Amino acid sequence: MSKGLPKRSENYSEWYNELVKKADLAENSAVRGCMVIKPYGFSIWEKMQRALDDMFKETGHSNAYFPLFIPKSFLSKEASHVEGFAKECAVVTHYRLINDPNGNGVIVDPDAKLEEELIVRPTSETVIWNTYKSWIQSYRDLPLLINQWANVVRWEMRTRIFLRTAEFLWQEGHTAHATKTEAEEETSRMLDVYATFAEEWMALPVVKGQKTANERFAGAEDTLCIEAMMQDGKALQAGTSHFLGQNFAKAFDVKFQDKSGALEYVWGTSWGVSTRLMGALIMAHSDDLGLVLPPKLAPIQVVIVPIFKGDEQLEQISEKINPILKELKSKGISVKFDKDDQTRPGWKFAEYELKGVPARVAVGMRDLESGTVEVARRDNLSKETVSIDGIAQYLENLLNDIQENIYKKAFDFRTENTFEVNTWDEFTAKIEEGGFLMAHWDGTSETEEKIKELTKATIRCIPLDSKPETGVCVLTGKPSDRRVIFARAY
Repeated sequence: MSKGLPKRSENYSEWYNELVKKADLAENSAVRGCMVIKPYGFSIWEKMQRALDDMFKETGHSNAYFPLFIPKSFLSKEASHVEGFAKECAVVTHYRLINDPNGNGVIVDPDAKLEEELIVRPTSETVIWNTYKSWIQSYRDLPLLINQWANVVRWEMRTRIFLRTAEFLWQEGHTAHATKTEAEEETSRMLDVYATFAEEWMALPVVKGQKTANERFAGAEDTLCIEAMMQDGKALQAGTSHFLGQNFAKAFDVKFQDKSGALEYVWGTSWGVSTRLMGALIMAHSDDLGLVLPPKLAPIQVVIVPIFKGDEQLEQISEKINPILKELKSKGISVKFDKDDQTRPGWKFAEYELKGVPARVAVGMRDLESGTVEVARRDNLSKETVSIDGIAQYLENLLNDIQENIYKKAFDFRTENTFEVNTWDEFTAKIEEGGFLMAHWDGTSETEEKIKELTKATIRCIPLDSKPETGVCVLTGKPSDRRVIFARAY
């Protein structure tokens, strides 16, 4: 039930944490910093996976799987890569346990030390490029377009379910190309895939942009990203696509013979999204009553709640509803007919509001007599009495409208909370209110770090659609040729 859910306006962080628990999405596990994704939450993730996987396959990619463990020496081969992940790595040093001679359970066998330590996968570039060395010999083997669905471990000290956990689920694409141009096109193509998924499936408006050198993926020459705004005005990085250049090909000696017979290093990309998208989905759309889910990702898109007394009335209602259930399912709509007589309709209504079910249909004996049903929308909490004839088509149209309305609401919110600022006083005042600040920056890492130190705001991205504009940096007053997006972020 939604009773007791904190208000977003009073404590956004607590509201988020409680909603994750009360909506049965996930919970903290016995392992520090790790989460248990519960069936309802995992069913949302499965829908995300299915949609993304179809999009990956449409763009020519195939799925594979690579080891969870990475030899430590692999991470040493690409200097900036290991530096970027060194502080987050979990390390396996031994391979056996033995009974404690003192009778205190089990201990690590000191004689079972690994000759070389293994790193629990923080990301897979190194182990995959080591594999690609044997897969790629000729230009005929290119492009190599591989995706992996997996878990990764990054030893975070401060964790929050879905947003930042020590272990999380994700997909990681790793591709190899014959030319720099092809690899750069792949980097942009996959960013477009992520943006399309975010906007058309998650109903989440995003800004496509380029990361600064400070924020770039470790080991990449360029990082593109999609950035989204949450309801508290903070930014959330919703996906990244990296142009790796020839860095990993050179580190792992991955060459191919081109059409002229010459040996060349291949060009690489990597790209990924994770269960962090679950956090984005919650924080971008939900309200003080619970989840608000876009219909395309809702485990239950329509719930039908009969209002009845006794088996006879339920049988009469079911006789009318069963053909509707069949028609809805034939349209690909996931529907639940909640005939449970152990809970009252009012309790069910509140529960389905909490779970974010997009459309709720209530039908009782009077409705049967009048040939109508009551339809409630989760996105705007409106109710309408609708003819039972043609109700399946009505609900299909309604779900499309809800999907569009959720996107529009999020888009309008982002627009209302995006500000152009031109002075340091404006910047420091507006950043306290939250939102995206469009400001000039002098292009130096030193200024970027100083702004972060003073305000906790980072450059989220240099928007790809930004236009040249002469101005001066908000902090230093030095020349700038375009605005970038600053925000505080998750």
